[in-house]
Amino acid sequence: MSAPADTPDAVHLIVGEEELLVERAVRGALDAARKADPQADLTRVRVTDLTVAELAELVSPSLFAEGRVIALEAAQEIGKEVADAVLAYAKAPADGVTLVVVHTGGGRSKVAKDLPAALRKAGAGVTECPKVTKAADREAFVRNEIRSAGGKADPEAVAVLIEAVGSDLRELAAASSQLVADTGGKVDADAVRRYHRGRAEVTGFAVAEKAVMGDRAGALEALRWAIQLGVPHVLVADALADAVRTVARVSAVGRGDPFKLAGELGMPPWKVKKAQGQSRGWEDPGLAAAMTVVADLNADVKGVAADSGYALERAVLKIVAAHGRR
Repeated sequence: MSAPADTPDAVHLIVGEEELLVERAVRGALDAARKADPQADLTRVRVTDLTVAELAELVSPSLFAEGRVIALEAAQEIGKEVADAVLAYAKAPADGVTLVVVHTGGGRSKVAKDLPAALRKAGAGVTECPKVTKAADREAFVRNEIRSAGGKADPEAVAVLIEAVGSDLRELAAASSQLVADTGGKVDADAVRRYHRGRAEVTGFAVAEKAVMGDRAGALEALRWAIQLGVPHVLVADALADAVRTVARVSAVGRGDPFKLAGELGMPPWKVKKAQGQSRGWEDPGLAAAMTVVADLNADVKGVAADSGYALERAVLKIVAAHGRR
């Protein structure tokens, strides 16, 4: 995601649906404006509550040359007249005024859908705030939050924190900052478990570890606790998929030094070593069956299945059954 420059853009487009990133981008535009004028203020207005005349008044130069940031929210709902006025302003912006257009990237009308491209063409600054849905992107977000707070975390700590807190970026950001403050900056898996005791002990990873070890009773118990504690179903599915795929990849290269295999497999040594232990009892037919299970589960928890909790339980049972299959 690009950040607003120190010199405020006369017109700035924020496009995407990740609320925390959008809010930070708006604040970033205000901070940039305040570097030019410490008294600059922020006015927010939904485009559906705005007329062309009101927009003109908002972006008119101040008599006293006071800095202002005008944030037009929900621009994906914009009408043609206001959209035309915004684009006309973008071609001849006023001094001391930053117009921030917040848009999800979608829109019902062609005018609304075309607005981001038209603003880019007009030279607007752009901040992308796409929804964070992939596990790797959540991990990168947490690492960056911890780094920005002055701390450092190993990959296992990042994974445990996400499982303990969930996928909400606001909660992850707050937890990351708190952990750095409480640990003096060194964030490891033990620290995460210590500060998130209870929930961190029953996570998707706990379910996955027991499932790939063939522990039917343990996996089901961990799953029921995870669901009761509110661990998002999609995170449990992600953990199951990651565990099965990791075991499959490690099994394929055979036994060896985890540190040497880490580079070849593109994973940390601790993860290779753990997967080597988990791979005992797995044969190719069983791994192939388990891979199919987690692939189907990914779709189930994202809306295909009528009951994602039941889909998780069924998947766990199938993975356990696949363990030892020849």
